[in-house]
Amino acid sequence: MKPLEGILVLEFCQFMAGPSAGLRLADLGARVIKIERPIHGEGGRQIAIKNLKVDGSSLVFHTVNRNKESYAANLKDADDLAAVKALIAKADVMTHNFRPGVMEKIGLDHDTVKTINDQIVYASVTGYGTEGPWAAKPGQDLLVQCMSGLANLSGDEGDGPTPFGLAVADIVTGSHLVHGILAALLRRSKSNKGALVEVSLLESMLDFQFEVITTYLNDGNKLPKRAKEGTAHAYLSAPYGVYPTKDGYISLAMGSLLRIAKLTGNKELEAYTDSESWFTKRDEIMDILRGQLALKTTKEWLSLLEPEDIWCSDVFDYKKLLEHDGYLTLQMDQKLQLDTGEEIHTTRCPIRLNDERLFASKPAPRVGQDTEAITKEFNLNA
Repeated sequence: MKPLEGILVLEFCQFMAGPSAGLRLADLGARVIKIERPIHGEGGRQIAIKNLKVDGSSLVFHTVNRNKESYAANLKDADDLAAVKALIAKADVMTHNFRPGVMEKIGLDHDTVKTINDQIVYASVTGYGTEGPWAAKPGQDLLVQCMSGLANLSGDEGDGPTPFGLAVADIVTGSHLVHGILAALLRRSKSNKGALVEVSLLESMLDFQFEVITTYLNDGNKLPKRAKEGTAHAYLSAPYGVYPTKDGYISLAMGSLLRIAKLTGNKELEAYTDSESWFTKRDEIMDILRGQLALKTTKEWLSLLEPEDIWCSDVFDYKKLLEHDGYLTLQMDQKLQLDTGEEIHTTRCPIRLNDERLFASKPAPRVGQDTEAITKEFNLNA
């Protein structure tokens, strides 16, 4: 039995942040019902990476909405809204990621929902909170990465702002939403009281950067300075970074520069005896390392450094990673069969419970696929 079995979640969410939270709740055993507009469904069905679609919806939608059901309802229609409210009365959790004011117009804001079900955990995602000059601004991942300062941490000194090449704001915010929901459910089990859980993309990205923002606040407000080349962390000293080798790349994490110098026989590096210089002279040290590491293959360097407990690694692409025994041992793959005969090959939930991996039992639903069954089960036409 999964830990959230018996928990009913209604998901009024679209795109990535809210649905990724629902995905994790579903992975952990909750029953997650997506409330979608008829015909077209939620907006995320049309947001495709590389224009890849399966069974009429984007591949991205399928990856983040597995293990869920779909109930189609026009929330501007009085009868449909009444049926949804009847469903809310039976739910444990309700999530949404609309802009501030939208749920108030529909009549499904927190205060109204509390009168329907005072024990519900009402959880919302916004872009920038519900107040202030940015409250109505689109809460989109790239915008938030750039506004939060995150884009100034990646890339090298000569690069412009460099965002992550994935929806990091959405995914981290969705994870924070799950944290809040689980904490509220735990409290409800003791007090029988519902809760309002609120997260925003911007606040999650600020928390994501708590180490470096704290450094900025306590270090004379000095802005991050990326290395000239091979940056892996703007605030860490050499040798921390990524370096080309004869046939690829190698990453070096925290470690003693002098020990690396001794192991590699590099007399130039042995001159940097003051660890303070590992940061103040980071670029020149990394230049020296770059010149030396390019002389041998990645495998040769790893065979020399790893046995001496120097923290280093190869730099894999997806092909090399997914064919490696280290990846295959994790059993991260899963395949989901659609009614059409198509197959979704994706990753599983990363959490293990009692040494058991959590795999999905069903793929993402079509729009309204479960409307009739849910209406009958919960007697919503009464």
